[in-house]
Amino acid sequence: MAKKKTSWREKLNKEQERIIKPIDRDGMGAKAGMIMLIPKPTDVDEVMRQVAHGKLATVATIREYLAKKYEVDFTCPLTTGIFTWIAANAAEEDFAEGKKNITPYWRTLKADGSLNPKYPGGTDAQAERLIAEGHEIIPAKGKKPPKVKDFEKKLQKLN
Repeated sequence: MAKKKTSWREKLNKEQERIIKPIDRDGMGAKAGMIMLIPKPTDVDEVMRQVAHGKLATVATIREYLAKKYEVDFTCPLTTGIFTWIAANAAEEDFAEGKKNITPYWRTLKADGSLNPKYPGGTDAQAERLIAEGHEIIPAKGKKPPKVKDFEKKLQKLN
């Protein structure tokens, strides 16, 4: 008997502990002894939901917000990136089921303002939604993905 595939929504809502711990060695731009947050997927989704129409966030601004909220030195970049991807796919599942209030994942960019090719539909689908909200997209150059022009001016104040 085949195992039922876990939905993205189930992955997003999976019972998981938020972990706060000191790191034991230098790496990820951090020094040994710094305190790191490993968020829950729903922590990341909750922040992504704050980003209003016409505004943007980056994975870096989400990490900074979560670090401040939980009073730690930094938030794990790897898990935060994975959880934005899970939130994006869960949102698309919800949309396919006819739900209207979905996480606006397309408003979350990479740290340098570039679009995320791993989001549902890739950079083309993300660009289409961003353009519909009034953002200008700088086309891909070589291996560099498309970016939002002047994205820094449109970052949402997270609170």
